[in-house]
Amino acid sequence: MSDETRVLLADIGGTNARFALADPGAASPLIVDSIHGFAVADFPSLADAARHYLRETGQQEAGIARGVFAVAGRVDGDEARITNHPWVISRPRLQAQLGFERVSLVNDFAAQAMAIPLLQAGDVVQIGGPSWTPEAAPRHRTYAILGPGTGLGVGGLVIREGRQYPLETEGGHVSFPPGTPEELAILDRLSAQFGRVSNERLVCGPGLVNIHRALSEIAGEDPGPMQPADITARAQAGDPRCMRTVDVFCAVFGAISGDLVLTLGAWDGVFLTGGLVPKMLDALQHSGFRQRFEHKGRFSPNMARVPSMAVLHPHAGLLGSAAFARCNAPETAPA
Repeated sequence: MSDETRVLLADIGGTNARFALADPGAASPLIVDSIHGFAVADFPSLADAARHYLRETGQQEAGIARGVFAVAGRVDGDEARITNHPWVISRPRLQAQLGFERVSLVNDFAAQAMAIPLLQAGDVVQIGGPSWTPEAAPRHRTYAILGPGTGLGVGGLVIREGRQYPLETEGGHVSFPPGTPEELAILDRLSAQFGRVSNERLVCGPGLVNIHRALSEIAGEDPGPMQPADITARAQAGDPRCMRTVDVFCAVFGAISGDLVLTLGAWDGVFLTGGLVPKMLDALQHSGFRQRFEHKGRFSPNMARVPSMAVLHPHAGLLGSAAFARCNAPETAPA
């Protein structure tokens, strides 16, 4: 592999930016030992962070001419805004700043979706329901993917005749649909605070805090300032309200995951990713996630046949960006 064939990858979230290199011609296109992560708050722009990575890794003079950047926000033409961070990314300006011949911007969960066909058995853990078996070259599949981190990302992957079509969505901002009297009471408290309440207000790191505060207010108590890590740690230590917070979080996560399967027709599986999933894996496996996932009235028998898998690959966004780079590699002119 020459340096000129390498592609610069980035997976940009609301908190962290991860960079790597890809070899689009390889069976496993992500070059794992090239991965480096930085806090987005440490850089004024994506271009500054990318240049820092290239300098730090000695790649600045390597002749890299392409970039694929997955961003946690909507990609609107040549521009993307990070939903939970003030970066605004212009594709033409970024391309000029880096001196690249080609730059692609893709929604981060479209990239996560592109990673699905590259996942191996050890990269996923079953969350109830049937198992899922990786396929070397799937021909006709529809998958859903969603995951909580700083926010709630949602996407999908449609595979037809072996061609992959990632779906770029902002499904985390769909209105929250309460399914129990307790969730109705939580919605009432969150509505008073936010007005409209989206799924992201509950199913993400800050969502844990929102649920805990709402449950505390229902009980007539003020919990004081809390962080997501405080809630999960106290839940593991046996704190009843924090345990209930985690239970509600997992149940709502299951309900909206099932709704996404119904919306996309993703009968081949839903994949749970994002920063919170590995940290809450045991809770998800021993919660009401799967019960609420399947509880879809007349479609409950259909839902019982849909795999729900937690993605434990540590760099699925970069893996999917590498897959995108491979699928969109410039064609080589015939000799």
